[in-house]
Amino acid sequence: MLHVKSYTIHENMAILDKVFKDKKEKSEKEPEAIESTPKTNSTSEKSITSFGVSQGILIRPYITEKASIISEANAYTFEVNTSANKSEIAKAIKELYKVTPKKINIVYRPAKKVVSKGKVGVKSRKKKAIIYLKKGDKIEFV
Repeated sequence: MLHVKSYTIHENMAILDKVFKDKKEKSEKEPEAIESTPKTNSTSEKSITSFGVSQGILIRPYITEKASIISEANAYTFEVNTSANKSEIAKAIKELYKVTPKKINIVYRPAKKVVSKGKVGVKSRKKKAIIYLKKGDKIEFV
């Protein structure tokens, strides 16, 4: 039978203080060594291109008869990435079109079986987002 020594609360705290004190001392010494080394990378931030949040979130706008009817009521429909959520879609709309969405609804289009030349295949599942805007805001599609 194993005998495990039990510590009092004060002994436990003393052990924890030693552990965390050692970590604090190490972390205080490391930044000094890092700051003393000169920087060798001279690339400016402007030369680095950023694709932003919208890259890969919004795939394309849905331009259908139903979508054009609801666009008169300031609601626009987009095909979006299947892993995108409402907050990511809102950030992408703000970044691309400079408008703030009032509400976002997400609709899943199911996968469909397709037969072509006697072979059975599957069309992948789609996800579309309906973005509602304020009365004064508009999104222009070219």
